[in-house]
Amino acid sequence: MPHQLDKILISYDQPDFKSRLDKSRLEIMKLARFAAADDRYQQVQSIRHKVAKEKDEALVYFTEKFDGVKLTPDQLKITKEQLQKAHKEVEKENKKLMSSVRQAIENVRKYQTEIFIGNKNIHPGIKYTPIKRVGICVPGASAPLPSTVIMTAVPAIVAGVKPEHIVVVSPPRYNDSIHPVTLAVCHELKIENVYRVGGAQAVAALAIGTATIPKVDKIVGPGNQWVQTEKREDFGLVGIDSIAGPSEVLIIANDKANPAWVAADMLSQTEHDPGSATVFTDSRKLAENVLQEITRQLEGLDRKEATAACLNQFSVIAVFKNMADAISAANEFAPEHLEIQCGNKSREIADKIENAGAIFIGDYSPVAVGDYWAGPSHTLPTGMTAKFSSALSANDFIKSISIIEYDKAKLAESAEDIIRLAEAEGLDAHAKSIKIRQQ
Repeated sequence: MPHQLDKILISYDQPDFKSRLDKSRLEIMKLARFAAADDRYQQVQSIRHKVAKEKDEALVYFTEKFDGVKLTPDQLKITKEQLQKAHKEVEKENKKLMSSVRQAIENVRKYQTEIFIGNKNIHPGIKYTPIKRVGICVPGASAPLPSTVIMTAVPAIVAGVKPEHIVVVSPPRYNDSIHPVTLAVCHELKIENVYRVGGAQAVAALAIGTATIPKVDKIVGPGNQWVQTEKREDFGLVGIDSIAGPSEVLIIANDKANPAWVAADMLSQTEHDPGSATVFTDSRKLAENVLQEITRQLEGLDRKEATAACLNQFSVIAVFKNMADAISAANEFAPEHLEIQCGNKSREIADKIENAGAIFIGDYSPVAVGDYWAGPSHTLPTGMTAKFSSALSANDFIKSISIIEYDKAKLAESAEDIIRLAEAEGLDAHAKSIKIRQQ
């Protein structure tokens, strides 16, 4: 009997294989941000203009409209007492969870410290300084994501951003507030500027500033199309990390892969709602077994309807003629998460990947290891932007300043060349700024 998900399996010997693959790639790209012709793009613009004009009153208005929570401007900020209370309650009710949180923080801190370039430079012609104020978007719609606080704030702190200059925004989706575990993680990291506001309006507030929410210099964090579109609109007024969301995974697998594990990893991303999961393989048998496993495992999920909808709309299992074609297509897709489950060929294939937010090598490296534990940030470029963007790291929270220091003799050595270049460009005053020092 045909299943609703059968259509997501496609093969290279089908006449419409390439068009189906291209369509899948386009759907994933569209997940990441709104196109200018989309009516929702105009809505983002309207939200931004209202926040710029009405500030906190606009935030209150949109929070009631989109989240169904009625607040006053002075209720937008989570108080220090509320942060302390959440931390104390989570510590009391789930001590093991807080122990895991602390170890995850340490894992991220260690990795980010090791890759940080800011304290390794020895060249006198450049200096690195931390960005002063950082805004962090923490999703809270389909699921609370306290791990995002760890994966964004810890790299910033490693780079030298002070916790008191970190601003966290998250929608009030838990008892008209932010999930207590998210608040507990903020308190653990000594972050006190936490606001119960989400969506495009929260991003606009971080970029513009209101009486309640301070303007920041850079905005980071994952989120839906509304959040990512507003981040893109604000780039230039503030810095941003990348177009980071919604979630996506591409799994390259051969006949050595465990189909149940591949299916489980697909479902782990599509349960984000929206989220996409793609499998590229050279084994038709594996593809068929993965599809069977998806339909079986789907029945046991709490969010099976939404997950199935994401699989149908944004996911594909593609059988390629050979692994070389699968690798080439994977580089074109430039996925956020790229898993490689190809037995002893996994590392060899990983070396051929040029475009991905993060690569997970081998059967025992599912995306969840990176989401919570390994050390690299789970804030990654999506929608093919991994072709030019990178995973968030401590290095994204510093900026470089060039340093030029010439003395009289050194300037004299170069003066004629500089004058010649300036005059070639017709910039007489530039040339004279050198000549006047030679008189």
